[in-house]
Amino acid sequence: MLTQFPILESILWTVFTMVIIWRASDGFETASEYIGRNLTDGVRGATINAIASSIPELFTTIFFLLLLKDADGFAGGVGTTAGSAIFNGMIIPALVIIVVLLFGITRSIEVSRRVLFRDGIALILCELVLILVLSSFRLEWWHGLLLMAMYGAYVLYMVRRMRQRQRSAAVLTDQAPEIPAPDPEPVEAEDEAADTWLKKILKLDLEGLVIGNRPINNRNAWTLLLLSTAVIAAACAILVYACESFGEAVGFPIYFVAVIIAAAATSVPDTIISMRDGMRGNYDDAISNALGSNIFDICFALGLPLFMYTALYGPIDLPSGSEVGELRLILLILTIAALLIYIIGKKMTFLKAALLISLYLAFVTYIINKGIGSPWALDISAWVQQVLSNIESLF
Repeated sequence: MLTQFPILESILWTVFTMVIIWRASDGFETASEYIGRNLTDGVRGATINAIASSIPELFTTIFFLLLLKDADGFAGGVGTTAGSAIFNGMIIPALVIIVVLLFGITRSIEVSRRVLFRDGIALILCELVLILVLSSFRLEWWHGLLLMAMYGAYVLYMVRRMRQRQRSAAVLTDQAPEIPAPDPEPVEAEDEAADTWLKKILKLDLEGLVIGNRPINNRNAWTLLLLSTAVIAAACAILVYACESFGEAVGFPIYFVAVIIAAAATSVPDTIISMRDGMRGNYDDAISNALGSNIFDICFALGLPLFMYTALYGPIDLPSGSEVGELRLILLILTIAALLIYIIGKKMTFLKAALLISLYLAFVTYIINKGIGSPWALDISAWVQQVLSNIESLF
């Protein structure tokens, strides 16, 4: 580190990357919403919004593998994607519930059970496949390809169902519905003049830099998408450096740092997008974005870096009893618990938000205590490893 206070510096770098990811994700969201404007609610949340908000996890996993190599890098990647999935499944829906009810936007929140079961079951299936993939302790290129194929199948299913519903609606109305491109938000001349190029750069207003007061179209939408992706990638490289430095300073393995700090930092876009959807009343999109992001994280954000690394450098050997194996089972257990909280009762309430936050805090408490070697956390870890070993013996 550059200073005599490595812990403080790594924390400041982490906060800096969170701000950069947040600002760049605004531009990514604007571009992706325009490109996916003809998708239906729920489908857009589970695909376009989920991909837009999960780009940080993808790049963070790539940089963990490139920087740390082999098992340590993969552990950092799994820690980020799995930790982010746990954050997305618990903290984001809880924050949406609290903000919407607290600000009086509505007196009750109801989320389509079809959306919950569709994305919840798909997520559980993906996590089961992840458990099987990591059971071999030797990761090959086809493992990454299998995970990516799972996400491809999920997207194809979503698009196919959307087209079936559109055809059904067209038969009923004798006219296929056409969803027009959203009108660009009006920009006041005074504000536009005040925002100079330098000011836009300092504010990291990528949308203002690329689009300005012109109407959004395919060309500038794709330009904005690519620029936002490049900025997010750079921020994720800094985030990996900050996490590695923090781990060295406090004496924690990179896995423990990634599963909490990197996971929370890369979940900033998911949180903002879901809260915006919730404030607009798009509750299905708010929840499906969180669940869809988890599917993307597990299948693509982990699968693509795994495929690329093993194709270039050869297989990755995982030690028996590693934290990576333990985390996949914890992820599955917490996902099932969160899904049960969602579906029990028709409405999303403050009680459900409190339960979800409590689950996440319990998870973080366990991870920290295991990192410092607390006996009770090590006992739980041994039990989880035993359960995982029993499951693996069945296959």
